[in-house]
Amino acid sequence: MSELLKVNDLHVSVEDGEILHGINLSVNPGETHVIMGPNGAGKSTLGYSIMGNNHYQVNSGKIFFKGEDITELSATDRAKSGIFLTFQNPIEIPGISLSNFIKNAYDTKNGSRSKLWDFRKLLEKYMEKLNMDKSYANRDLNVGFSGGEKKKAEILQMLMLKPDLAILDETDSGLDVDAVRTVSDGVKAFHENGDGALVIITHSTRILESLDVDYTHILVNGKIVATGDASLVDEINANGFEKYLED
Repeated sequence: MSELLKVNDLHVSVEDGEILHGINLSVNPGETHVIMGPNGAGKSTLGYSIMGNNHYQVNSGKIFFKGEDITELSATDRAKSGIFLTFQNPIEIPGISLSNFIKNAYDTKNGSRSKLWDFRKLLEKYMEKLNMDKSYANRDLNVGFSGGEKKKAEILQMLMLKPDLAILDETDSGLDVDAVRTVSDGVKAFHENGDGALVIITHSTRILESLDVDYTHILVNGKIVATGDASLVDEINANGFEKYLED
């Protein structure tokens, strides 16, 4: 199986300080990888660096996607190539509805203008999957949405766009139990509807409860200090990160 994503000895700085110190990561199509670690470990920095956020400076190392070096590509070009990133705190965008925002991205990805009826039918299917009120489709993107509805809106975008690689950055942060379950069901649906890969960045494990995890990576002080299977999640649940902080 050819690698979908390969991160090779990646060093990344934010402003004047290096945050990531030689990250190596390989992700194949269809796999689910979990990145765990304490606050400030560099988890979100890794996600933003893969996505190409220009606030994060790559000092050295390479990022390959589908065999191509994307280290210098813009975030827009990476999105067009099939990478998707959710945000811890999704921003509000007045003046454009959730539906229009997704349709613009959907048509751009597919390279043609979709029929409105077909698009709306698919959108409503996934909104129902996420227990979202259909009226949200016509509301300005994230404006007045609760934290849970904002996260659902991002998972809705992921289900509609069907990226090759979805990076979920603390998607379960701040959600109640029911919202986490709904979002988790949406993530599971993404995995069941194709061979897209997932990189789930979290310091919690609630969103993982119904997912099949292939690899778990522990990130501490900008370095991956341990890699294992799903059992590593159980170990962190039982014992926390203390063992790895001491190493």
